[in-house]
Amino acid sequence: MTHITIWIISFLAIAGVIIRPFKVTEAVWAVAGAVILLVFGLILPSDGLAGILKGTDVYLFLTGMMLLAETAREEKLFDWLAAHATKMAKGSSNRLFLLIYLVGIVVTAFLSNDATAVVLTPAVAAAAKAAKAKNPLPYLLICAFIANAASFILPISNPANLVIYGSHMPPLLHWLQLYFLPSVVSIAATFIMLRFTQRNELKQDLETNIPIPTLSTGGKTAMAGIAATALILLVSSALDLQLGLPTAITGIITSAIVIIRAKKNPLLVIKGVSWAVLPLVAGLFVIVEALNKTGLIQSLTLFLQEQTAHSVAGATWGSGLGIAFACNLVNNLPAGLIAGNVIQAGHSPEMVKSAVLIGVDLGPNLSITGSLATILWLVALRREGITVSAWAFLKLGLLVMTVALLCTLGALWI
Repeated sequence: MTHITIWIISFLAIAGVIIRPFKVTEAVWAVAGAVILLVFGLILPSDGLAGILKGTDVYLFLTGMMLLAETAREEKLFDWLAAHATKMAKGSSNRLFLLIYLVGIVVTAFLSNDATAVVLTPAVAAAAKAAKAKNPLPYLLICAFIANAASFILPISNPANLVIYGSHMPPLLHWLQLYFLPSVVSIAATFIMLRFTQRNELKQDLETNIPIPTLSTGGKTAMAGIAATALILLVSSALDLQLGLPTAITGIITSAIVIIRAKKNPLLVIKGVSWAVLPLVAGLFVIVEALNKTGLIQSLTLFLQEQTAHSVAGATWGSGLGIAFACNLVNNLPAGLIAGNVIQAGHSPEMVKSAVLIGVDLGPNLSITGSLATILWLVALRREGITVSAWAFLKLGLLVMTVALLCTLGALWI
């Protein structure tokens, strides 16, 4: 009965995160679920604390990245980049589509997929408006799809990568050996399918006389800080160090330098950061810790071990496809937490681990509830007065994600 109760509470909490009843923020549902589990004694306070502490590296990573992203946004760095991309398009909607896609790859690779959703989306909306695009949606869809498709180029490209590998993150060179080719395939396949599905909507002329805003000193400093952060994280990854603390330190230092030099109120940056993400992640860690007490992790670990013993190829394809579609039912963060515990406990082969990570990162392109990045993208769209229905996204994602996932999993064998 205790296990059933834990399952019900966990299901309702995760459903609240995904559906957002009464438009209540996602963090409230995750924290409420964790608190209820603790109050009713379904999980011990020590276990709850252990679950929260498991996410320390993720909290630090998110803090640094969110500060960097918000500082860059406040200094109009991404608006400047988007304006340059629009200018370079020279009135071609297809060229603008490609340029925004390339910018999205860079932002996702070095600032994480959440930054692409939160910061690049309004910049692209501004660029589309400046170009007088009749339909800005094809360009805005790039922000959602590339945020997930490019999120395993580097370990820093997606917080889910930290969750899946935990303290066993592969060194940078080994990571690139595992994921560089699959990342290229993921990015290319997603581009081809997204471009194909938007071919009719892209038949529009764009404004060629695009004003380029002046990049402030703070914007230049933010750009330098982002470059320095990327370099430090690449070195940390190469030395097999955890990435959370370096990210937090560089993010705080960069924001502080920009604020001091620009003589700005630090509250402008602090208020703009989506701090609710941190309790959301902490609440999900507690929920996963509770689910672990029901024997879920052990059962899944045993099942994966049996499948691997029977056929590594079957386990690779099965786990990659299975977790990809599961992410859209429960969101990729809790799915990634569970999957990470399973592959670490089961000492899964490298091929299976890679398939699981690809499924967790790329799979959420199926639906609007698949990842935190896509949810944040929707929030950014609402601020621009644009809405995308769950059904419209699902129809598009079913084609784009499925083709990209199959091609990317196939690239693992190469």
